[in-house]
Amino acid sequence: MTSSDSNSAPTLADVAKVAALSRLALDPDALDSARGDLLAILQHVANLQTLDVEGVEPMPKPQDTVNRLAEDVPGPSLDRDVLLAMAPKTEGHFIAVPKVLGEGGA
Repeated sequence: MTSSDSNSAPTLADVAKVAALSRLALDPDALDSARGDLLAILQHVANLQTLDVEGVEPMPKPQDTVNRLAEDVPGPSLDRDVLLAMAPKTEGHFIAVPKVLGEGGA
């Protein structure tokens, strides 16, 4: 998984780094389990890379489904005070949510 050897199996350190980048807190047992999952995924990708797809046209989607779009018309909504009373935490006339981005935004 390291940049020097793309065919090597991911180490527990590699899995811990991916978990940290994904903001996942994994204990040692979960890291070992995640390593097995990652190995299976990488093996599947390696198997897919061996397929001969010469002449196969790419498909934009696997099914011929069409979204049915209803007309956008306003409907009844909850009163602001009722909605705020249901929220776990408020700040003035707003629903308070936890900060998810670090300084500087996205």
